[in-house]
Amino acid sequence: MNTIINDIEVLKAKTTKINEVDFDNLKFGSVFSDHMLECNFKNGKWQAPKVVPYGPITLDPSAKIFHYGQSIFEGMKAYKDAEENVWLFRPLDNFKRLNISAKRLAIPELPESYFMDGLKALLEVDKDWIPKKDGSSLYIRPFVFASGNGFHASPATEYKFIIATAPSGSYFSGEVKVLIEEKYSRSANGGVGYAKAGGNYAGQFYPTQLAIEKGYQQVIWTDDNTHEYIEEAGAMNIFVRINDTLITGPTSDRILDGITRKSIIELAKSEGIAVDVRKITVTEVVEAAKNGTLKEMFGAGTAAVISPISGFGYKDQDYTLPKLDDTFASYLKKRITDIQTNKAEDPFGWRFKVE
Repeated sequence: MNTIINDIEVLKAKTTKINEVDFDNLKFGSVFSDHMLECNFKNGKWQAPKVVPYGPITLDPSAKIFHYGQSIFEGMKAYKDAEENVWLFRPLDNFKRLNISAKRLAIPELPESYFMDGLKALLEVDKDWIPKKDGSSLYIRPFVFASGNGFHASPATEYKFIIATAPSGSYFSGEVKVLIEEKYSRSANGGVGYAKAGGNYAGQFYPTQLAIEKGYQQVIWTDDNTHEYIEEAGAMNIFVRINDTLITGPTSDRILDGITRKSIIELAKSEGIAVDVRKITVTEVVEAAKNGTLKEMFGAGTAAVISPISGFGYKDQDYTLPKLDDTFASYLKKRITDIQTNKAEDPFGWRFKVE
C-alpha cells in the first residue's frame, strides 16, 4: 500500500514483526523495525527518497563500497514521552555532520529536506517501534555508501542513502576498564578522523581486540605522532575530571565533533562546572591518578550518552579511579537524558518534536 507522508512516498510492509519483539529485553542494535528510508544518487543528483519495507540490499560485486570504502554514517535516537510525543535530540547537528563526512569522502551532500522530512516520515510509519521503557530508545542509523560499479580507483557515480532504525536498550551496562594505546592510532593529521567514516571504526577493532585479551573493555586512543596526548575513548569522546574541572581535548582532524560532547560542555558550564577544552597528556592523567586528584574519566557518545571508566592501564600498570557517591558523569547523564525524553525543561533548544 502506497501513501504520502511529508511529501515522501511510503510503501508499507505487508506484515509487521513488532509482535515478535520483547521490548523489555532489548539488546543494542540487534532488532530492526519494519521500514527504512531509501534514497539513490544517480545521473548527477539525489532522487526522491522513499520509505520502504526493511530488507536486504542487492549490489553488484564491483560496487565501489566493497573496494574503496566510501561509507559514512550517523547515530541518533528517537524517544517517546508519557503523552506519546516523539522527540529527537539535535537532529540538525547530525545532518550537518553527515554532510561534513560526505564532503571529506567525496560523496555528494544530501539536501536537508531529504534527511529531515524522510526521517520524520519514517518515524511516523514506525512510531510504535519507539520503546518507552527507561533507558530504551529507537536507535536511528543514517548512512551513505558508494553503490556505483567499477574497479577504477575513483569516486563512485552512484550512491545510496538509507536510514534504518532499531529499538534498543542501554548500550553499556556498568563501568569499563580501558587501556591507553601506545602503538596504534585511530586517525592522523590530515586524515578522516573527524568524519564518521566506516573505515575509522574498522581500524579500531584489532587494537581493541588486543586490549580485550589483556582484560580491558576498550582502548583510549592517543595522538598518532607521539602517543603523548589522550584523544578518544573507544568510539566515544573522552572527558577527564581532575579535582573539580572537566577536561576534554579540542576537536581536530583526528577527533570527532561529538554531539553529546558538545552538549556536555554546554550543560556543564551552565551548571557552574569548570570545563577546560585543551590537550591533555597521558603523563598528566597518570600523575593525577597517583596523587589522588583524578576523580573521574568517562566516554561520551550517542549510544551510551555517558559511559563511566572505572580504571585504566598504561605501561603494564593499572590505575583504579575512586568510587564517588556523586559523580559528574551520573549527574550530567541524567540531565541530558531527562531533556532528551521530555522529563525536564530544555533551556538549550536541543529537543526536536517530530510532528
